[in-house]
Amino acid sequence: MHKPGEIRVLALGIIKKGENAKRTQGERTFISQGYDPVKQQTFYRAMGGGVDFGETSFEALQREFQEEIQAELTNIHYLGCIENLFTFNGKQGHEILQVYECDFVDPKFYQLENLVFAEGERQKTALWVEISRFKSEELKLVPEQFLEYL
Repeated sequence: MHKPGEIRVLALGIIKKGENAKRTQGERTFISQGYDPVKQQTFYRAMGGGVDFGETSFEALQREFQEEIQAELTNIHYLGCIENLFTFNGKQGHEILQVYECDFVDPKFYQLENLVFAEGERQKTALWVEISRFKSEELKLVPEQFLEYL
C-alpha cells in the first residue's frame, strides 16, 4: 500500500471490442469495478497498476496485466497522461496516470463476461462495459478525464 502524501504513478490500459469502427453504440471497454465504502458508490477504472522504481510505465502495464489476470498485451500505444486528485475511502489521493491503448493477445479474453481477480488482499472484478454507459453517466468512470480516451 502507498503512504499518505505520496504521488503514485500508474500505467493503465484501455482495451476495446465491438462493432468495427470506434465510437459505435455497442463498443465496449474492459474495465475494473471498484467500490468506495465511504461514498457508498460503485465506480469503474481502467486496468493496470503502479509503476515500480526502475521500470517504465510500458513495462509496468505489461507486468500488471500478467500478474492480475495472466494476460499478455499487444498493439500497445501510448495515449497520454492524466493527473488525478481524488478522495477514496475518505482519504485524499494523487496519481499520475500513464494511459495506453492495447489489445489482448489471447482471444479468450474477448469472450469473457467477467473475470474475478486478486489485487493484493482485495477481490476485484473486471468486465466488458458499453462505453455509452459511461458517456451517459449511468456508470461512474474514474477519473472523469478518462472519457476523452474512450
